[in-house]
Amino acid sequence: MISKAMQEGINEQIKHEINSAYLYLSMSMYATSSNLPGFSSWLRVQWQEELSHALKLAEIVQDRGGRVVLQPVDKPQADFKSPLELFQQVLSHEQKVTSLINKLYEIAKKEDDYSTQVELQWFIKEQVEEEKNASAIVEQLRLAGESGPSLMMVDRVLAMRAAAH
Repeated sequence: MISKAMQEGINEQIKHEINSAYLYLSMSMYATSSNLPGFSSWLRVQWQEELSHALKLAEIVQDRGGRVVLQPVDKPQADFKSPLELFQQVLSHEQKVTSLINKLYEIAKKEDDYSTQVELQWFIKEQVEEEKNASAIVEQLRLAGESGPSLMMVDRVLAMRAAAH
């Protein structure tokens, strides 16, 4: 049986994961309107991943006899100054999610909830990968600049992620 504190914490994290998905979908739509199809594809894959994270968390609650209660999501940002700013926000957002996962893990430790700790280790590892990928893209965009052939090359590289999924 899952504790009330753990159930509430995971329900809150489900909301954050869905907020993340909603933000990435908004970012994808922005990239499409900015004629950056590779950026858009990369962000759509991210959108799908975040939804799968929310479902994975819901299953943790349900498998332990708890109840998932969905919460309202926030309206995502829709406009960005540049591709660099867009991915700086991706990185910042992933760093925020990392801190939220870490806080959730702290609840699991406090509650002596060993099975949830094991499940959350997957999320902790996932966040290392998310921050690494976002950071690499930010650095590539800093090198590429705001427009021109280098930006288009980054766009093509990002498009390969969607092809791999």
